[in-house]
Amino acid sequence: MTRILLIDDDRAFARALSIGLGAHGFEVVVAHDGTQGIVEASRAHPDAVLLDLGLPGHTGMEVLEAVRAWSSVPVIVLSARHQSGAKVAALDAGADDYVTKPFGIEELLARIRAALRRSSSDADTAVVSAGDLQIDLAARRVERSGEVVHLTPKEWDVVAILARHAGHLVTQRDLLSQVWGPGYEGESEYLRTVLLRIRRKLEPDPSAPRHFITEPGVGYRFTP
Repeated sequence: MTRILLIDDDRAFARALSIGLGAHGFEVVVAHDGTQGIVEASRAHPDAVLLDLGLPGHTGMEVLEAVRAWSSVPVIVLSARHQSGAKVAALDAGADDYVTKPFGIEELLARIRAALRRSSSDADTAVVSAGDLQIDLAARRVERSGEVVHLTPKEWDVVAILARHAGHLVTQRDLLSQVWGPGYEGESEYLRTVLLRIRRKLEPDPSAPRHFITEPGVGYRFTP
C-alpha cells in the first residue's frame, strides 16, 4: 500500500483528506505541526508527502528544506497561498508540485500519481556504487562484494542520507535531526557510535575509512 504523509495543522481538513485518500487505497500518516512532520518523514518512510506551508513550529518551507537535506521523496505542497512568489519559492526549494486550496480530490489524486510515477522512474537507477559496495536506495539494501549486509534502521538511514549526497558534506546537525529527530542535534555521540558500526560492516579497513569520512567538528562525507 502506498503511504502518504500529510502535514497540515487544520485537523478537520486533514481528517477529511485522510478519509478521501484512504478510500482510494492510500495509507495516510498525519502530522499536525512542522516538527512532527520532520520526524514522521524520517520514521514513516512515506512514498509521498503532502505539505501545508502555514504550519506551527517549523514552517512548511523549513520542513521542505529539512526533508530535502536527505530525501528525494515526492513533496506536493498544499497551500491557500495563491501568489506566484510562494509557488516559485516552494518549487525552488525542492517541492515537486504545488496545489492551491481548495482543490478537488480527483485533481490531487492525479498529481500524486504523476509524482509517484516520476519517483518510480528515478528509483530505477537509484543505486550508488563505491568500490565493492552497492547501495540500492530504492530497495533499502546494501551489498558488499555481492553479499547483502544487514544494517539496523538507524544505520541504514545514515548510509542512505550520505549516499544520496555522495561527495558532499552533510553536517552532524542535519544527520542527527533527520535520523533521530528535532531536539537531538547535540547528541553527537549517537552519530559517532552508528558510524563506528557502519565502518565495521562496510569499510575494508574500519580504522582507515575510504568511503565514510569524518570532517572533524563539522560532519560526514560519503566518498564513492
